[in-house]
Amino acid sequence: MEICHYRGFGSDIFALRHIELLYDRNAVVSTTFSTFLSRKFRNSLAKLNSTPLWNLILQKAMFPKVEFNSSDFSFIILYTNMVLPPSGKESIMNKQKHLKLEDRIFIESLLNQQHSFKSIARQLGKDCTTISKEVKAHICFEKIGTFGRAFNDCHIAVLHQCSIQKICHHCAYSNNKSCWTCGRCTSSCISYEKYTCPELSKPPYVCNPCQKRTRCSLEKRLYKSSYAQKEYEQIRSESRSGFALSETERKQLDDVVSPLLIKGQSLHHIYVHHADELMKSERTLYAYINNGLFTARAIDMPRTVRMRPRKNVSKKLKVDKSCRIGRDFQCFENYLAEHPDAPVRQLDSVEGTKGGAVLLTIHFVEQGLQLAFLRQRNDSQSVIDIFNRLYLELRPDHFLELFPVLLADNGSEFSNPSAIELDAQGNLRTKMFYCNASAPYQKGSCENNHELIRRIIPKGTDLGQYSQEQIDLMMSHINSYSRKKLGNKSPYEIFEFQYGRKILDAFHLRKIPADEIILSPDLLK
Repeated sequence: MEICHYRGFGSDIFALRHIELLYDRNAVVSTTFSTFLSRKFRNSLAKLNSTPLWNLILQKAMFPKVEFNSSDFSFIILYTNMVLPPSGKESIMNKQKHLKLEDRIFIESLLNQQHSFKSIARQLGKDCTTISKEVKAHICFEKIGTFGRAFNDCHIAVLHQCSIQKICHHCAYSNNKSCWTCGRCTSSCISYEKYTCPELSKPPYVCNPCQKRTRCSLEKRLYKSSYAQKEYEQIRSESRSGFALSETERKQLDDVVSPLLIKGQSLHHIYVHHADELMKSERTLYAYINNGLFTARAIDMPRTVRMRPRKNVSKKLKVDKSCRIGRDFQCFENYLAEHPDAPVRQLDSVEGTKGGAVLLTIHFVEQGLQLAFLRQRNDSQSVIDIFNRLYLELRPDHFLELFPVLLADNGSEFSNPSAIELDAQGNLRTKMFYCNASAPYQKGSCENNHELIRRIIPKGTDLGQYSQEQIDLMMSHINSYSRKKLGNKSPYEIFEFQYGRKILDAFHLRKIPADEIILSPDLLK
């Protein structure tokens, strides 16, 4: 039995989509519909008793062979032969765990109509705690005043008992009005004491149903469906990537584990003697090392290296988003505003088969040049190793010139920014930032250049069959391809003009004659 709210007839009307009832085909109904429902669903269907829909349902129960069609209720009873419902606990609650946008719009509408959490939950087929948690989790704070009055949350101003004037000398109304009317007095007045509306400490915890909201100058706490949906989508997106480990925690663990591993101690030995400091399971520590979160690597554990890899690869760990604090896209834009001449390099990954080898691509935005490095696993350590190798091969001066600013997406392979930004001595060698979640257009140049890679290596192709030499050959052909936006020059030519051929040789790139360029799978066959 499924019960849902029918919005066309107000808040207390329900519609039954499916009806299953005790019925003897050749005799009178074994039990009346009302008795059956009151016995099993008394609490949830109490409000149906007084509705016209209930009478129609009851009529059908008493006369099951009479077909009833009603467009007014968008309701059709199809069963003339009803059967006993399956055994087990029946639930009339909506089994869908996540609220949708239309559910949030409905919650906001009923809150504005002064409905309780219990009433809203009953009509949505949810538990009232679900509605309560939803509202409290997505409160929108607005420091706005009301008509003719600015925002002011001083307890004296709320009572209209403040007569202080001329606190703000720059205010145009300081000579004519009390300071509380302008709302700027709170930062300078020694008598200021914040006032919080006591109604917000009890359900529904928001100002939506308050009839005094339009006359209130306090901070507004509102439930807005659009704001709640946006927050929900952001949280959902962020929860699907990264390690459940903050940057501070990672460093603390690394300081304990890595030096001892490098000395030759086993992880089990370290765990036994430092369990109180680590506060993590031994298995979790192994996962951190294998995913490149520590200075020590798997090669520092000789016995582990000799072991045959397991067939069942463990799930990717979740990364705490605190590593992206101060590195989000807004910080990126602010940094470029302060350093307008800083060149940007965009990072991304190109996958082949799921769980197989991947490519790390580095795109030079101004020159249109793109590098690609083959990685056997899509983990953070493989990315760190590539940048460490580039740092050694190019030398610090060239590296600082070529990679001053990096922009990456929110993939877990870029979840250890400090290891990329700092060299072995702790010196800053680059600045790393992240795009917003689900915003690939913020590094569109890199994404567009991937189309040329897909011409040669189609989606679903196992990248493990190629060598780095073949990948370098592919990128040589792609970077020798002329672009209209570069004035019909190739990225290779533009980069060579700015940085010289020596750097291109270090990247293992060569110029391919225009007529010999191949951008098809035949290139790597």
